[in-house]
Amino acid sequence: MSLKLLLATNNRGKILEYRALLQSPSIELVTPKETGLSIEVAETGNTYQENARLKALAMAKESHLISLADDSGLEVKYLGGEPGVISARYAGKHASDEDNYRKLLHRLEGMPDRLRTALFRCALALATPEGEKEVVTGECKGIITHEPRGSSGFGYDPVFYYPEYGKTFAELEPEMKDRVSHRRRAIEKLLLILPRYLPRGG
Repeated sequence: MSLKLLLATNNRGKILEYRALLQSPSIELVTPKETGLSIEVAETGNTYQENARLKALAMAKESHLISLADDSGLEVKYLGGEPGVISARYAGKHASDEDNYRKLLHRLEGMPDRLRTALFRCALALATPEGEKEVVTGECKGIITHEPRGSSGFGYDPVFYYPEYGKTFAELEPEMKDRVSHRRRAIEKLLLILPRYLPRGG
């Protein structure tokens, strides 16, 4: 018997990554759209962990399913951690991915590579309909490029250069990104606690 796990996002990029990262015969991953849910959860937290908890708890209570929520963002040390928790709306509430990373490039215009260090950070919250919750985190370090490169991925991937591979996340094959990403590192921690939530015999 498998665990029906609601992934609390309709972001296509995140759905594709989590389906790849959570491939297991004991987990059936479903999305809000697939379950007929259309609630919007305001991300009012000051940290990724708080926002992930808010989304996971709201979705679990509404769906009556154990829910998994992600809140993640990019942090540039030189900019004091910007864009941080507002990464998805850095250039405005309805900004596109390109709007956001173009704003970031503008903020770093003329800065040398040594001042362009950054990290992707991810918080994953698992919540039950009864209100029980767990949170794990993961991070991945890189450098912000001077121009976007690559056409894969989403978000800030075209400007996030991963030194170990010598490419931006958007230049990597999805499987390669999934080996080292901040989500992969959070998922590895999640997989240590997830068995406690599997149905008996799952």
